[in-house]
Amino acid sequence: MTPFETLFWPLLLAALAGGYLLGSIPFGLILTRIAGLGDVRAIGSGNIGATNVLRTGRKGLAAATLLGDALKGTAAVLIAGRFGLEAALVAGLGAFLGHLFPVWLGFKGGKGVATFLGVLLALSPLGLLAFAAIWLGLAFTLKYSSLAALAASALTPVVLWGLGQPSVAFLFLLLAALLWWKHAPNIRRLLDGTEGRIGQKG
Repeated sequence: MTPFETLFWPLLLAALAGGYLLGSIPFGLILTRIAGLGDVRAIGSGNIGATNVLRTGRKGLAAATLLGDALKGTAAVLIAGRFGLEAALVAGLGAFLGHLFPVWLGFKGGKGVATFLGVLLALSPLGLLAFAAIWLGLAFTLKYSSLAALAASALTPVVLWGLGQPSVAFLFLLLAALLWWKHAPNIRRLLDGTEGRIGQKG
């Protein structure tokens, strides 16, 4: 067994753990508390992500939350990526899982859209552009952040496969499935017409 083979699995475990710890930083909760707005989980959907932070009426805080939640995914991938694509992919998965299930919040975290974007930025900027085009088009016309995210995430693996990135496409197939699962309440509200629109408070 070569030294590389000996270190391969410990390296992947370290990438997964490091990505998880970065991903578990709850920027929405931290920023709203610093701003004196209390616990963001007590309003709207009860989520810690940027869409729910926007329901406080503080667009700047929502933007900061989106940026923080995205860049923690980007950072995880770029740091681990110095040790190869496999480590980068595992770190991206770890960051996404950390955002969804942060140990600091009893494993009750966000729904993953921003971190999905951050991991995508690091692994496929062209894939990110495709996601953004789909999301923006639907979000600005229909005003449903969740619907836009669901559609864009579902199409992302297809785009990545078309770009010749099969291993990245497989990762995002898994991330998209998790994202859809976390959005199950949104899907139910979309179906019965009670889903909150972008910018709506409460």
